[in-house]
Amino acid sequence: MSGELSGATALVTGATAGIGRAVALRLGVLGAEVVVHGRDARRGAETVQEVSAAGARARFVAADLAEADDVRRLAAAAGDVDILVNNAGVYRFADTAGTSSEMFDVHMAINARAPLLLVGLLAPGMAARGRGAIVSLSTIAAGTPARDAGAYGASKAALELLTRVWADEFGGRGVRVNAVRSGPVRTPGTSEMGDEALRTVARATVLDRPATPEEIAEAVLFLVSSRASYITGAVLEARGGELAIG
Repeated sequence: MSGELSGATALVTGATAGIGRAVALRLGVLGAEVVVHGRDARRGAETVQEVSAAGARARFVAADLAEADDVRRLAAAAGDVDILVNNAGVYRFADTAGTSSEMFDVHMAINARAPLLLVGLLAPGMAARGRGAIVSLSTIAAGTPARDAGAYGASKAALELLTRVWADEFGGRGVRVNAVRSGPVRTPGTSEMGDEALRTVARATVLDRPATPEEIAEAVLFLVSSRASYITGAVLEARGGELAIG
C-alpha cells in the first residue's frame, strides 16, 4: 500500500495529537504530502518530523478554528488539496442549565462552522480538478443522547447532516464526502476524563474497550482511498458495536 497516495496533498485539522496525528502519519506512509494543522507549534513540529521520517513531505500551519478568519487563512495556506480530514474538535460537558451561550457557540464554531468554511473554500478546487475526498470525524453522541453532552452532540449531528449535503453538492464532480462516527477513543484529550470515566463509556460497546487512535485512523484512510470509490454521503460507524437490549 506504500505510495498509494503519492502525488496527493492532504490537510488534517487537529493533527498534532490523538486521531489526527495518527491519520497524518498514515497518510504520510501512503505517500501523501501532509499539511499538519494545530495550535501548538512544538507538537506541530514533532508531527511534521514523524511524517517526514516516513518519507513524505509535511508542513505545519497554526490556526484557531474558533476564529472564522483564521480558518480562511488556514485554507489559503493549505492551497490546493486533494484530501481534507476535518478532525479537530472540542468537547466540554455540562447539563443544559450549565451550558453557557459561549460554550455552545465554541462547539458549533469548531465542530461545525470550521469544517463548513474549509469545505466551502477547498472543495470547489477539488471539483474543478475532478477528484477529491473529504472525511469528517463525528461521534456516537451525534445520534445517541449522551448525558451532559448536548452541545457537543448537537455540533456533531450538524456535521453529519452537512456531510450528506456536501456529498450531494460535490459528488457529481468527483469529490466524495463521508464521516466516521467513532466510539470512545483513548487519546491525550480523553485522558482528561480519567480512566474510570473512559472505561464506563467503553462498557457500552460490544468490544468493551476504547479504541486506539490508529484504529479510527484506519477507518478514515479507507474512506479517502480508492477502495471506497463508490462510497459517499456515508457515516461509517467505528464505535465498537452497539449492545443489545435485554
